[in-house]
Amino acid sequence: MLDQKTIDIIKSTVPVLEQHGEEITKKFYELMFGNHPELLNVFNHANQKQGRQQKALANTVYAAAKYIDQLEVIVPAVKQIAHKHRSLGILPEQYPIVGKHLLLAIKEVLGEAATDEIIGAWEKAYGVIADAFINVEKDMYDKAGKQQGGWELFRDFKIEKIIKESDVITSFYFTPVDGGPIADFIPGQYISVKLTSIPNEKNTHIRQYSLSQSQDKSFYRISVKREDAVGNKEAGIVSTYLHNNAKVGDIIEISAPAGDFVLEEQQISPIVLLSGGVGITPMLCMLHNLADKQQETTFIHAAINGNVHAFVDEVKQITEKNELVRSYYCYEKPTAFDKENGIYSKEGYITSDWLNKVINDKEAIVYMCGPVGFMQVMYEALMEAGIKKENIRYEFFGPAMELKEPQTV
Repeated sequence: MLDQKTIDIIKSTVPVLEQHGEEITKKFYELMFGNHPELLNVFNHANQKQGRQQKALANTVYAAAKYIDQLEVIVPAVKQIAHKHRSLGILPEQYPIVGKHLLLAIKEVLGEAATDEIIGAWEKAYGVIADAFINVEKDMYDKAGKQQGGWELFRDFKIEKIIKESDVITSFYFTPVDGGPIADFIPGQYISVKLTSIPNEKNTHIRQYSLSQSQDKSFYRISVKREDAVGNKEAGIVSTYLHNNAKVGDIIEISAPAGDFVLEEQQISPIVLLSGGVGITPMLCMLHNLADKQQETTFIHAAINGNVHAFVDEVKQITEKNELVRSYYCYEKPTAFDKENGIYSKEGYITSDWLNKVINDKEAIVYMCGPVGFMQVMYEALMEAGIKKENIRYEFFGPAMELKEPQTV
């Protein structure tokens, strides 16, 4: 427990963190990786270059300071981050390294404003926050290891099958090398794929990919979009390796399933699954489960065109077998073939007016996943279409972010 003086000091730094948070976290990663380059084997380099990791950490530090006397407020965020940490293999002994360099970054960025009293208070506060993460993650490791077919860190799996789903998305089927059972998972969860020997890469690279099928418990399936270089955006190291180099029989280390963006149990309200691009992967896993439970479901997916739209036949089979499932597709720029075959329901972009027409029940629970820009537009459109904010669930691929609500006049 923190004493009141420490709490007051931490709260007094909230305005400073709001103003300089990202500058501090940028300096933090620079210092930490400089002194501990081995941690580059854990962190996603792309998120670092795009600034998303720095922003996500700044938001976490800001929230921790703001609610330092009522940390229960940030428990959901702690659990979400802890799921990522568990899937990456983050261990308790790494927390002191983080704490040391966070304090160094605060000192360097704030200069004389970072008095000994402030640094001392933050050292105490970090200890409390770190303990919270360590305890939550210990529980997650224990549950992952003790469940039927489970394991704690990474386990060797073999690529059993590779299926091309579209011009940019390919599915990889994994079975355990040891032949034993595998851990169950909740639709919406992901696994981490750990690659230690990518040509011309000196570091290990770990990426999380949503599980895209829930029916067969003898394998895991992930469906990976090939992230090519576009403009200033570099090609995805892991996704391009999997697409261009991975082959049946390859052995890859995988984490046990993790993540808290999942179908809620005993949910009786109608469900809307809304996705854009490769965001279809967790939605598809959820769709399989909902169809099996005979629950009213509206499946909506946005793609550029049919060439990059994966799982058309799989969704069609589910829809045709279940009268409670409806599916709609929106193509931004349909091809001539798309137009001739009438695969899509709407051309252009998903709008609030269109959502208002295809979502019958405004009390529906919405699960949403896709690119950041898509998610922001859909978040606003859903609320404009009459969906309650508290009924919208979403997940980002990568560090967590906040979606902004529609502006009211």
